[in-house]
Amino acid sequence: MTYPLVDPNEPLERQRDKLWKIAQSLMTRVEQAGDYSGAGYAHFQRAVLLEEQVRARTRDLEKTLDLLNESNQRLAEANREAERARSDLANAIETIQEGFALFDPDGRLVLCNSRFSRQLPDVQKALRPGITFDDYVALVSRSVHLFLPGGESSGDWVDRRLLRHRDEHVVFNVALIGDRWLQVSEQRTNDGGTVILQTDVTDMIRLERKERERMLDDQARIIRATLDHVDQGVAIFDSDRRLVGWNQRLSYLLAVPSNQLVFGMRFDRLSELIADRITYADPVQRGVLAAWVADEGPRGALRLEIERGKDVRIDVFAQETPDHGFVMSFTDVTAERNAIRALSEVNETLEQRVTERTLALEDALGVAERANASKSRFVAAASHDLLQPLSAAKLFLSSVDDSPEVGPNASDTLQRARNALGSVETILGALLDISKLDAGLAALEVTAVPLDVVLHTLAEEFAPLAAKKGLKLRIVPSTVVVRSDPAYLRRILQNLIANAIRYTETGRVLVGARRLKRAVRVEVWDTGPGIPPDQRENIFKEFQRLNRLASPADGMGLGLAIVERACALLGHPIGLVSEVGRGSGFLVTLPLQSASSATMVKVPPSRPERSADALADVIVLLIENDDDVRLAMTRQLEKWGLSVLDTRGGDEAVALLDEIGIAPDIIIADYHLDNDTTGLDALARLHESQGRIPSLIVTANRSPDLRRDCLRDGIRILYKPLDPDVLLAELDEMGPGAARWT
Repeated sequence: MTYPLVDPNEPLERQRDKLWKIAQSLMTRVEQAGDYSGAGYAHFQRAVLLEEQVRARTRDLEKTLDLLNESNQRLAEANREAERARSDLANAIETIQEGFALFDPDGRLVLCNSRFSRQLPDVQKALRPGITFDDYVALVSRSVHLFLPGGESSGDWVDRRLLRHRDEHVVFNVALIGDRWLQVSEQRTNDGGTVILQTDVTDMIRLERKERERMLDDQARIIRATLDHVDQGVAIFDSDRRLVGWNQRLSYLLAVPSNQLVFGMRFDRLSELIADRITYADPVQRGVLAAWVADEGPRGALRLEIERGKDVRIDVFAQETPDHGFVMSFTDVTAERNAIRALSEVNETLEQRVTERTLALEDALGVAERANASKSRFVAAASHDLLQPLSAAKLFLSSVDDSPEVGPNASDTLQRARNALGSVETILGALLDISKLDAGLAALEVTAVPLDVVLHTLAEEFAPLAAKKGLKLRIVPSTVVVRSDPAYLRRILQNLIANAIRYTETGRVLVGARRLKRAVRVEVWDTGPGIPPDQRENIFKEFQRLNRLASPADGMGLGLAIVERACALLGHPIGLVSEVGRGSGFLVTLPLQSASSATMVKVPPSRPERSADALADVIVLLIENDDDVRLAMTRQLEKWGLSVLDTRGGDEAVALLDEIGIAPDIIIADYHLDNDTTGLDALARLHESQGRIPSLIVTANRSPDLRRDCLRDGIRILYKPLDPDVLLAELDEMGPGAARWT
């Protein structure tokens, strides 16, 4: 095992010195020994090798020294640059007008300028680079130049200062002795250090204080002027219950001479001054006010009333101020109290008068109710008495129609008479409808109605009329189901379509339904003359027609009046869109209802064309107490080939059938008979004695109760004035071969 002559881990200089010494020692030993033998030569060879190694190591060492010298030069240059930068930074922060200090992320002072902490000389002397932020704050808290608010210790100030130091950015003022102020602004650097700027704001704060004092003086003068002009007495007390403000109105209301109201007067002294001048409306309130003033805790508002003499009443309102003082206002309420007293006396009189008026109104209401009932009876009677002769007239005309004795001229006359009666029927029906709607007698039966049922019927009804005028009538089918009264809904749309056809000379009439979000809007459009804007409200009034030259046969201007009232009764909004010269559109909005939510009106099956020949040899029992109507209906029925047994009432009908021993095929009975009996009474007796016979009630009474009773008993119903074609169709369905009702 061999051992190296030098330690390779030692510096090169140290290795070179050791090798040099080893070489010298070997050379000396060789020279002293004088031995030229092989051993000496071997030592010499080793010495030469060592010397070569020393030279190599020396060259490496020289290169290393060159690199070290170069590094030292660079380091020296960097140090010089850093020193110049530090000097430039110091010069820069020295030019700042505020005090400047920089603390590193570890909270140690890096540098500061000469203005930093200048206002605190004892702190400035101790500032050295490396001092911690906590030590700096502790120095400031112990400074003799720092002003500590009352009750705050140095430790409290340190805690408050370090709490603010936690924020990223903070600005606050520090009070110094001698009424001086230092504004401190702290800002975090990107590496977590802290920059502190200190600005002397003493002059600024003093100027602001002077300005505030001036403003307060101005405000005080304004407040004083305001208080002197208000109609209330005002007294302001501080937290020690001393008078610090008041106005002249206070002196007048409390009857206290102005010279006795002085600044700093205690509340107790003021109470003594007015004690013999005022009394409390409630004696307990004196103690309540004293306790309220003496209360040390938060006080709520207090209101009480005092009297000065016998004539003046004063309302007192006291409220606490933010500084625990309080303000009291005194308001003269004498006039209000006198007015209340007078109103109380008037109220007593009014109550008596109201009672008298109430009794009178009750009497008037009774009279009005009786009048309304009388009107209802009149409407019912008018329905029967007016339509009864009209029905007879139509039947008489129909009975002579197509008679061989009637010539061409007479036929034209008969047609004109039928048209006139139709106009009278329309007008009477409209008048009766309006009377019922205005009197509140219109009975509604709101249900689910397939709109197509109504539209299909109206299309069949108005198609001939539109074709006669050369108009194109289009009624678009609809599958929606609406919630309405089927009869009134049909009447509404019937009047709108009739109006559109009546006032449209050329073009077309379009009827359709437009779906909305939760409703459907039925629209009736025409290409008529349009409605001027100033007439759009008048058209819904009674007897209003835009075409003044129209004949009564074209209507009396009642159709839209009925439409408006019926829509209001059903809650169906109606709208109008019109342009003069281009046409109009009436829009009725109906609520939607699904077909499964209610029983719906069913579409009647189309009725096949039938003739009167199918009714030959049919026996009809006719019960009618009006001679003219009975005669007219008998002639019409016999004209169709039916055999008629005519009677005046139920008793006569029962007796006649018992006498002849023949049961009729059909029974037709008027509803209103003599001796306060009805057709339903007569039919009940006949059905009991003769069995179930197809029966038909003819009446002008359109009440839903009667219709419900007829449906319950399986009896058909037709309304006067009778239309011969409708009567023939009903008889056709009731005659032999038709399905019998059970």
